[in-house]
Amino acid sequence: MKNFKIANIPGDGIGKEVVPAAANVLKAIAAIHGGLRFEFTEFPWSCEYYMEHGKMMPEDGLEIIKDYNAIFLGAVGNIELVPDHISLWGLLIKFRREFEQVINYRPAKVLPGVKSKIVNPKDFDLIVVRENSEGEYSEVGGRIFRGEDEIAIQNSIFSRRGTERVMRFAFELAAKRKKHVTSATKSNGIFHSMPFWDEVFKDVSRDYSTIETDSQHIDALAAFFVTNPERFDVIVASNLFGDVLSDLGAAIMGSVGVAPAANINVNGKYPSMFEPVHGSAPDIIGKNIANPIGQIWTAKLMLDHFGEEELGSLLLDVIENTTNKGILTPDIGGKHTTSEVTEEIIEGLKARF
Repeated sequence: MKNFKIANIPGDGIGKEVVPAAANVLKAIAAIHGGLRFEFTEFPWSCEYYMEHGKMMPEDGLEIIKDYNAIFLGAVGNIELVPDHISLWGLLIKFRREFEQVINYRPAKVLPGVKSKIVNPKDFDLIVVRENSEGEYSEVGGRIFRGEDEIAIQNSIFSRRGTERVMRFAFELAAKRKKHVTSATKSNGIFHSMPFWDEVFKDVSRDYSTIETDSQHIDALAAFFVTNPERFDVIVASNLFGDVLSDLGAAIMGSVGVAPAANINVNGKYPSMFEPVHGSAPDIIGKNIANPIGQIWTAKLMLDHFGEEELGSLLLDVIENTTNKGILTPDIGGKHTTSEVTEEIIEGLKARF
């Protein structure tokens, strides 16, 4: 019996609805499979927690969950209670940085039955691999002077170690897929970091002779996501570029509500974290219409990370069968509830064993 300890953090808004839904799907998989078990522990860390305690998590929060196998996060943010920079840096980004979750990846593909925002999506199936620890989202910089002379300086940090690491992850992923890696760059406009990025990409590509490569400037690449997404397999990008491209990938699928994400610790010292791309959507909480697919697809990524890739593939197949039958929440043109979509997926899993 394989036992996986999962730290459930529903967070804010609809996270409190979709995390339990996805946990029920994982419990159903475990019950049907018989050879694995998920042990969930829920933590109430959120903006509401901040209002009561003055912080997004306890001082020893990282110590509490560092030995779990994974973190299953819902959504973080409620601007009416806590400024976004406080909630994100106090919880989500704290996990990413302190637990060395140096790589983020987000798949995007056509889901049958879900209308894409582009006229002819042509069955695109791509993954954005994003450097998750440095780049444009560094803490290096500062502000000086006041008034009309005030200056803000934000430094981007690109290390060879971090850059090469994310690129090798992308190449290894592409080797299991369609064997093509696209590099997102802007070396015609960013003077130092992007030429460096291009050089490292060229160096790493020499070790993967069976993988085809190309390099695209980020502005053109964003346009191709809309006009020709089927041309892509794996895209490797810096922290900022990957953030933008992965949200765009979610949008062309039809809704950010269906998009998953994984934050990977590659050295095994700390848990990886799995979260949907969507936000907390406080305007629809309690209405039972939040789309659970993003969180459930995120569970698929967690299964893959645990080495249960066969189960992960089965779960995604059942998700696609569910959407193809028109069992959809309102954000993607349906009339079904969170509970109904979740139950359909669970019943679909039972039918496959």
